Amino acid sequence: MLMRAIFQSVLYALVLVGALSPAHALTQQELVAKLESAGYSQIRDIKSTAEGTAVKATKDGKEVSLVVDSSGQVQERR
Repeated sequence: MLMRAIFQSVLYALVLVGALSPAHALTQQELVAKLESAGYSQIRDIKSTAEGTAVKATKDGKEVSLVVDSSGQVQERR
C-alpha cells in the first residue's frame, strides 16, 4: 500500500512538471511557416532574445519587427 502511494505521488509530480514546463520552441522552419501563413514575407534576421525570437519581415509592403514568444504568439514591435 505504501509503495502504491509513493508511486502515485511520483506520477502526479511528473504530470505536474510536464504541465508547467514551457512550450516546445518552434524550429526555424516552423517559425517561418507560421509567419508566412500569417501574411509575412521576406523573413530574415532571426535571433533569439530574452523576450523570445526576434524577426524582421515584410507585411503589406511594410518592414516590421516581430517577437515570437515561447508559446508561438507573434507580436509586432513598434
